[in-house]
Amino acid sequence: MKIHSKRAAGTSFAAKLTAALILFSVLLGGCATTPKSTWNRTGDPLVDGRSAIALGPSKDKVLWQYRTALTAMRQGNYNEAKSLLDDAILSISNLYGNDKSARQSRRMFSEESKKTFVGEPYERVMAYVYRGILYWMDGEPDNARACFRSAQLIDSDTEDKTYAADYVTLEYLDGYASLKLNADGSEAFQRAQKLSKIGGLPEYNPRANTLLFFEFGEGPMKYASGEHREQLRIRPGTSRVNGAWFKVSNKAVRIGPYDDLNFQATTRGGRVMDHILANKAVFKSTTDNVGNAALLSGIIVGTQGRNDTTAQVGLGLVAAGLLSKIVAASTTPEADTRAWDNLPQYLSFAALELPPGEHTATVEFTDAGGAVIKTKSINFHVPQGEGSADTVLFLSDKS
Repeated sequence: MKIHSKRAAGTSFAAKLTAALILFSVLLGGCATTPKSTWNRTGDPLVDGRSAIALGPSKDKVLWQYRTALTAMRQGNYNEAKSLLDDAILSISNLYGNDKSARQSRRMFSEESKKTFVGEPYERVMAYVYRGILYWMDGEPDNARACFRSAQLIDSDTEDKTYAADYVTLEYLDGYASLKLNADGSEAFQRAQKLSKIGGLPEYNPRANTLLFFEFGEGPMKYASGEHREQLRIRPGTSRVNGAWFKVSNKAVRIGPYDDLNFQATTRGGRVMDHILANKAVFKSTTDNVGNAALLSGIIVGTQGRNDTTAQVGLGLVAAGLLSKIVAASTTPEADTRAWDNLPQYLSFAALELPPGEHTATVEFTDAGGAVIKTKSINFHVPQGEGSADTVLFLSDKS
């Protein structure tokens, strides 16, 4: 009879263990569902961007507004770019630090990538930079300066204060816009000079009537590392283009990089979210290890038990182990690697004093050795009369 009881207990335990494992597999599978896309890509970045904004997840709307606005700027569709950037900046203002999805993403069982995207600081900075350029195009250097100062404020909150508010371009343009507004821009110019890594910057020319905003190269990207992909890392972009020549009306101006977005993206130090995700990763590993230990103990006790009582104890340990494994599987420490993926690597600027009228300029994008990689020709008009709005050109190696 004792042998029969032991066999019965073992058989009962094995059946219940099998059922528990099947249930665990079903529950675990349910934790890894993939949402279906609601729009189809065509390969045209402007068309795809518009579709993603209209039909994609609302949490990604700002991301697609960033990408699509920059695509529109490179195609000369400045009105669309303004509208998209205005909406994105409004979202940044309304959502940053006060977003329900951002608060939820800090919890153990919610992914950071499910929060409303506003971007890392270097991405938010660039939204204001591009909007500032567009304001200056419209003859509004006051609003342009406000954008550049907002961008500086975003960049001021760094873990290592050595790298706080250290964009050369932003300081230089702040001072230049002040000069255009009949204010003193000398302090901003001096700050830009101290930050510059390419030597002395050109002195402001109050008579300059043609402003050149340059971008070139491939910007930084994000990836996740660590056992549970909890560590956000930056992969620097690359660029064959390292500068440019702007040739017009017997003038040849050399353009060097004022700012490197790779540097800006990698020098801010840790994020608040990094500590949250690290804690999530520790919790996930701990609960998973506890689950493994409980499962192993439960199986040993259950299979070696001589009666129903030990089988029940074993089954209880297995249940506790499976529950711990489910909790571990549901914990989401993965870093958010969504990125504004069409940003440039380098930013630069130049200002020229040109005679009024029609002009044709040649832009030569060059590598570090000075060899020409890409040449383009542009036509533009410089208005006549003192006090006329500046002619503003946006020049990209992606245009």
